[in-house]
Amino acid sequence: MEKEKTKRSFFERLTGVVNMDRAEEGDGSPLSEEAEARHESTWTEEETVGQLSVDVYQSGDYIFIKAFVAGVKPEDLDISITREMVTINGRRSEDTSISESDHYLKELYWGEFSRTVVLPVEVESDEAEASERHGLLVIKLPKIDKNKQTRLRVKAS
Repeated sequence: MEKEKTKRSFFERLTGVVNMDRAEEGDGSPLSEEAEARHESTWTEEETVGQLSVDVYQSGDYIFIKAFVAGVKPEDLDISITREMVTINGRRSEDTSISESDHYLKELYWGEFSRTVVLPVEVESDEAEASERHGLLVIKLPKIDKNKQTRLRVKAS
């Protein structure tokens, strides 16, 4: 009898969690051989792009976006900013010196990731700043003050 292969959900692939409803097969044990094989499956190039988790908050005249990018080189990050939105793209490269057969557990996400955040207010994209420390990316975006008024003096020539 041919075993049926079931593709794991994005969440299962990202976290390494196995859906126990699908895992309980055959002898009723929590992880049958087939479920264990699915649990040990690895990421491939054809998999979907991972979604970066972010925190977005405001403080005073700024909007802040924070994201964990541990293991990502700064040159592998691409941040695009408009007045209304921020897009973060990147790639986390896996250490290829370790063979697949030497892994006991493999839960970390490796590969491309992306996240687009629609901002709650317009920002000055030219004045934005990005920094990374201990794997935490912080993007600081100055808000546009639409109520700000400037008085011009007329110069006599």
